[in-house]
Amino acid sequence: MTSPSQPELPETAKAVLITRAGGPEVLELRDVPVAAPGPGEVLVRVRAAGVNPVDAKIRKGSRGDITEPKRIGADASGVVVAAGEGVTFRPGDEVIGWGQPGTYAEYVTGPAAKWTPKPAEVSFPEGAALGVPGGTAYQCLKSVGLVPGETLLVHAGAGAVGQAAVQFAKLWGANVVATASESNHERLRTLGAVPVTYGDGLLDRVREAAPQGIDRVLEAAGTDEALEVSLALVDDPTRIVEIVVPGWAAEHGVTVFSGGLPGSMTPEANALRDEAIPYTAKLIAEGRFSVELGEAFALADAARAHELVETGHPRGKIVLTP
Repeated sequence: MTSPSQPELPETAKAVLITRAGGPEVLELRDVPVAAPGPGEVLVRVRAAGVNPVDAKIRKGSRGDITEPKRIGADASGVVVAAGEGVTFRPGDEVIGWGQPGTYAEYVTGPAAKWTPKPAEVSFPEGAALGVPGGTAYQCLKSVGLVPGETLLVHAGAGAVGQAAVQFAKLWGANVVATASESNHERLRTLGAVPVTYGDGLLDRVREAAPQGIDRVLEAAGTDEALEVSLALVDDPTRIVEIVVPGWAAEHGVTVFSGGLPGSMTPEANALRDEAIPYTAKLIAEGRFSVELGEAFALADAARAHELVETGHPRGKIVLTP
């Protein structure tokens, strides 16, 4: 696996795979071949990998059948080990990646276009935390047309997507109201949002927090309560962006961005995700964006990481550190 243009590479390395749909126990740590990068690709030594709720959905089989061993994970940060033809990255470059299949691993090979330089001020765990949450929040708010002076309601504001959405909206001149459990209210205040608690009376609490009205909604909780409150507050359901329940697009006319809904991930939407990661990394380096990190797990403990993510209430972004 060597050539004059790249260093000697390991033959195999550890990666987490699934061979069947199921609970966290189906995650297996195995030795897999390390693929040398082809034209337009890089091989990266993973230093941190983001653990996202969608990873658990893939593991359960709700994002397609699992008919052969499948690597899992999509977000990572690390160090370039080798670069293919036509790539400007060089060995030793620190990078952030998104949309990279199989990042729960020691090494990952993928398109160089899905990696961006990691600023020195951004830690490896912070970089690994950006892909799905930052890309989703950025894509949704840009696509729904949020403008300065409007008021955005974010359901599940303390989650990774919610926190990113709150910060983007504030940076772009919007007002933000965010739903969360009371234990997360101080974090949301720090980010610039007005927090409100879930549960009975939510509609009245949101109206009290935003007497000027709600212009747009990012719905990341996936609960009937969140949907009903959103529909009561916004006259045009297309101004409600849903990322958890794809079926609500047909049922209620809301805007959905989800890999589970055919056609929702358009080339334009994917381009916004690609734009989001270098933009957000720069904001972190400038001290204008904050990533709340949670527990870090070894690759061998990926099942424990999934168990925590599936509780629906992890505090901070969960990462794996190979």
